[in-house]
Amino acid sequence: MRALVQRVLRARVTVDGVCVGQIGPGLVVLLGIHRSDTIREAAWLARKIASLRIFEDAAGKMNLSVLENGRHLLIVSQFTLYGDTRKGNRPSYSEAAPPDTAKALYDSFVEQCRLLPGITVETGVFQAHMEVELLNDGPVTVLCQTEGT
Repeated sequence: MRALVQRVLRARVTVDGVCVGQIGPGLVVLLGIHRSDTIREAAWLARKIASLRIFEDAAGKMNLSVLENGRHLLIVSQFTLYGDTRKGNRPSYSEAAPPDTAKALYDSFVEQCRLLPGITVETGVFQAHMEVELLNDGPVTVLCQTEGT
């Protein structure tokens, strides 16, 4: 699994002009699922992202996580994170999980995040054409991924 994590002041996702998820200060998580991923990776990555110390403490040092400061997560599926651009000009998505597998693991990841204490979780709509608006804070952007992907 790959997650592109962005610290934001606010973010929202719309589908067909309707807001389906929005957050205040927190993290936007663009989540890609690899074809070999399992529920184990989903649980590990959810804990990893929730524990990332990328929010500033009282001294201005990035020392706090979403778990420690009650921030929000906005999770958006993004199969294009597995686009391979090494050959030609059109990305290959052969490493991305097929839709049924990806949907099950995306749902598992979201559920794992929702089980963590003090975190509000919003989502986009799996396989929908989404418009994602966000106001980066920093900017702070981190790529997280499970082993082997």
